[in-house]
Amino acid sequence: MLYFRCLKKNEIANEMIDKFMEYLQYEKNYSSHTVLSYHTDLKEFCSFLNKKESEFDPKEIDSNQIRMWVLELSDEKNSPRSIARKISTLRSFWKFLQKINYTENNPVRKIVVPKADKPLPAFFKESEMQDILNDEFLPEDFEKVRNHLIVKLLYATGIRRSELVNLKDTDIDFSRKEIRVIGKRNKERIEPLLDEVLVDIKTYIELRNRVLESRDNYLFLLINGKKLYVDKVYLIVKEATKNKTTLKKRSPHVLRHTFATAILNEGADINAVKELLGHSSLASTQVYTHTTFDELNKIYKKTHPRNKLKVKN
Repeated sequence: MLYFRCLKKNEIANEMIDKFMEYLQYEKNYSSHTVLSYHTDLKEFCSFLNKKESEFDPKEIDSNQIRMWVLELSDEKNSPRSIARKISTLRSFWKFLQKINYTENNPVRKIVVPKADKPLPAFFKESEMQDILNDEFLPEDFEKVRNHLIVKLLYATGIRRSELVNLKDTDIDFSRKEIRVIGKRNKERIEPLLDEVLVDIKTYIELRNRVLESRDNYLFLLINGKKLYVDKVYLIVKEATKNKTTLKKRSPHVLRHTFATAILNEGADINAVKELLGHSSLASTQVYTHTTFDELNKIYKKTHPRNKLKVKN
């Protein structure tokens, strides 16, 4: 607090926002993309107040100003989800200001935001996944072998594309049939691997080591030996699923949804699925139960004796 007293008023806001960004990045371990989103939300709030960032003083903000911003965002046709995220940014910012003893007041505390309807996750049907994985390719074509393994591994484990690109050979335990994954906020988890996936990994590594003379120390590499990047994974999945599904969205995250939906439909415990997905909260996993209920409802109507009798009559 003494530190801020030494600053001029037009320096305080910039310094506080900078400190908040550092806090998100280094203490909360948020990604650079998330940190940028928080900064953008704060800039938009300053713009709503007709203030530059350097003129913004959190002590002068009250709940009514934030409510007016919510109304404006709604009038501009922002989705409830988007509005909730922006208010969440303000809430985090004021909690940070309280944490560093800059202010005791938190004008965001009483703000109620519109409830966001959670869309049900899109997923590939089992028959579509069979078509995707049954595509033929030459066993000596490095990129085809790599791409096939990437799709299969995403589907078999449900890992995120950011987790996939950071995998190393040493993360694979062939004897225990496991893979070590470093998830969000550097949380480590162990995922089981199917025998057929382990065979494909061995085949890929042998081919990669023959084809690439010099290479980075990661499992999945580009043809030039450099580490695979997340946008490339997206393109690989999009290409692999082309003409194989009716879904408009064909991304690595859809494969993650497909993994979760498939094992829940087969009777997996939701807490086990939570751990496999690396979710910090069970609420994040529960969205899949809506999808699986739809599947179970179809099976119930199709197989229950009383319903079959009704159809016959």
